[in-house]
Amino acid sequence: MQFDDLLSSITPETFERLVQAVELGKWPDGVKLTEQQREHSIQLVMAYQARYTPSEEAFRIGADGQLVTRSKRDMKAEIKPADTIASFPLNSSSEAS
Repeated sequence: MQFDDLLSSITPETFERLVQAVELGKWPDGVKLTEQQREHSIQLVMAYQARYTPSEEAFRIGADGQLVTRSKRDMKAEIKPADTIASFPLNSSSEAS
């Protein structure tokens, strides 16, 4: 089986199980992943994410397998004034008497 065929045969449910296995270090039945299983699972998770779940994260793997980074300027441009949680004046014009 070719890698692309393997990747296209992964269902969203299988993908979630692979993610969980990588995060916890064990399969859903409790059996610990071997180092080789862990490495292969990480590669599958990264490849699946790159191909089927594109993200706008600052650092991610693109569909071509290359690391994609976004500049600080691009990330700042996405922040809108409406995203501000709170704002306080630096100088108060009315002082308590």
